[in-house]
Amino acid sequence: MEAERTSVASPRTLSIDIGGTGLKCSVLDEAGEMLHDKVWRPSPTEGSPQEMIADIKEMTRELPAFDRISAGFSGAVRGGRIITAPHFAEPSWPGYDLAQGLADAFGKPARVLNDAEVQGFGVISGKGLEFVLTLGTGAGTALFRDGQLAPHMEFAHHPVHGKKTYNEYVGRDALGKVGKKRWNKRVRKVIGILDALVHYDRLYIGGGNGEKVHEPLPDNVTLVSNTAGITGGIALWRDGTASRGGRRRPLAPPPQRPDGKMSEAPAAQ
Repeated sequence: MEAERTSVASPRTLSIDIGGTGLKCSVLDEAGEMLHDKVWRPSPTEGSPQEMIADIKEMTRELPAFDRISAGFSGAVRGGRIITAPHFAEPSWPGYDLAQGLADAFGKPARVLNDAEVQGFGVISGKGLEFVLTLGTGAGTALFRDGQLAPHMEFAHHPVHGKKTYNEYVGRDALGKVGKKRWNKRVRKVIGILDALVHYDRLYIGGGNGEKVHEPLPDNVTLVSNTAGITGGIALWRDGTASRGGRRRPLAPPPQRPDGKMSEAPAAQ
């Protein structure tokens, strides 16, 4: 079976970017470089978690073998479990343990974070206070201090202009409604609000609509490739990363690693 394929060299990571518009995935080598062009298909926004996982399994048929899984999800995630799923209508998404669902489906260990957090790991320098804003179906955010991920703050649902949330103010629907010129004015207003609120050293803007942001921008704002939403997945397997957003420890005690620490997101037996 495809899910049973295992690489023969150093650990390879299936990295999945789960957006409100599209599913993207590729396999990364140990350094986080993509071993295959990303595979894309529309997100099943009306489907169940199990249907999405079935779609991902189909997508991996085009990809090389892998040993573990990283996923970024467009909503709040804690312990590998979905808290909010604003772009997915199926009511079973909130509370669903996506890390365990992927591990069970593929027979591989899996870790899950918010998608903006994964993209952030793909672009940050690891120095100072760094903020990530992804502009896609909605607006994703992540905050890092000296390379360490801060507790997740869901700016997407917070009012930013009247009753409009960040999602509604600079998300995909807003871009289509008001056009690029007015949308860019909104993006600049959001940049100013975030700067005053966070006082970041650097802001990175990515996501599927990040390329539509007009320059020039403030000196401490950088546009980054949306590919980082995949390549950043390698960071979920670095020591300490998943403790802030990876797989929550299951009820039954998981096996211990050689260093004595508890392993996370064990594959199904």
